[in-house]
Amino acid sequence: MINETITVSGRLQMVLTGPDGTVKEDKTINNLVVTTGKNFIASRMINDQATTAIMSHMALGSDNTAAIVGQTALTTELGARVALADAVSGAEVTYTATFGAGVSTGAIVEAGIFNASSSGTMACRTVFSVVNKGSDDTLAITWNVTIT
Repeated sequence: MINETITVSGRLQMVLTGPDGTVKEDKTINNLVVTTGKNFIASRMINDQATTAIMSHMALGSDNTAAIVGQTALTTELGARVALADAVSGAEVTYTATFGAGVSTGAIVEAGIFNASSSGTMACRTVFSVVNKGSDDTLAITWNVTIT
């Protein structure tokens, strides 16, 4: 009998820069691929594309409630979601998003990937120590999801 285990993991890098381009913070954080995200991945193995939109947006939030697999949304979203750029290399998907000046400002402690500009399916959620994004700051996030 062949027994294979498939795991899905994520990691993101956050780089906060001030209006003068100075890097204020640079951190790497592991994330949780939630149940709805795993279900989304499974749905892509069949031609379910007509009913399930691709992951397209990233959101930030201000609630540090621990990430658990059953979550379907951020606890407290801050501001507008930002559209993703994406790329695939082997069994890894890379999503990138930039939250520019005036977008999702405040004390950020959670982030998620979604397949809609509001509501939708959440694939991943992470909680981290506070990143204070001022109104003139830019936050660039590179989020990798790996299947092994």
